[in-house]
Amino acid sequence: MTKDQIWTVPNALSVGRLILIPVFIYVLLVAKADGWAFAILMVSGFTDWLDGKLARLLDQSSKLGALLDPAADRLYIIVIPLCFGIRDFVPWWLIGVIVGRDVLLFATAPLLKSRGLVALPVLYIGKAATFALMSAFPWILAGQLDSVFGDICYPIGWAFMVWGVGLYLWSFVLYWIQTVSVVTKMPRAGSSPV
Repeated sequence: MTKDQIWTVPNALSVGRLILIPVFIYVLLVAKADGWAFAILMVSGFTDWLDGKLARLLDQSSKLGALLDPAADRLYIIVIPLCFGIRDFVPWWLIGVIVGRDVLLFATAPLLKSRGLVALPVLYIGKAATFALMSAFPWILAGQLDSVFGDICYPIGWAFMVWGVGLYLWSFVLYWIQTVSVVTKMPRAGSSPV
């Protein structure tokens, strides 16, 4: 299969995850159907895991998939905390840390582009941070239930959240170190080497 192929099973799963974002927003903020919002987060998490597995298993890795999957992750990591803040599930300062980290990393794009790069290689610590945050969200949402189940889920969600935010900030530092290294060691794109 060519890397330029668009119509693949993993890409369809990533598009499905993107389509579920406005559905999640409506279900959580308008309908206030927390059970359905929880189900959407679980389905999104499962399809996030599944699209990567299927891309390797079916040899359906593609350039589009390499953009769609992280784009969906970033959108979920911005949208979910904002929705949780509106519902008072998490404090706004924590949302500022999570969203601010992504905004500051996005600011590296022009620096990388000036050196002919689109993005830095993905760090496993960044993947672990995303996994922890994406795990925290459904647990915290389930923790809002007024039941024994909710009482069990709530601390589990916050354990994942603390771990995820810590890894998220550490990966931010590592990405900025890589960016500084690229900017100081690589010539500008299009410039001839001296």
